[in-house]
Amino acid sequence: MPSLQSASAIEPLQRQGSTRFTIGQDRNGRWVVQDRKGLVGGVFISEHAARHFAADECDHKPEQICRAADGIVLQFGALERGEKEIH
Repeated sequence: MPSLQSASAIEPLQRQGSTRFTIGQDRNGRWVVQDRKGLVGGVFISEHAARHFAADECDHKPEQICRAADGIVLQFGALERGEKEIH
């Protein structure tokens, strides 16, 4: 299994059919993981935690993960709809 250190090699957002997850920040600075199909994702306290989650979900295949380019704001559906956050 690749180490999480290899997660730093995640490329900026590219529109590729093979990319399953996008990692970036929401308007409040939280780290968000979005699945392109909207099946799984989450909000995380750090970029490291977001990358770890995405890597686990795609069997550590780095080509399935991309990072949103600087200035791109991601949204996580539950938080945007006003549902309660779990602390």
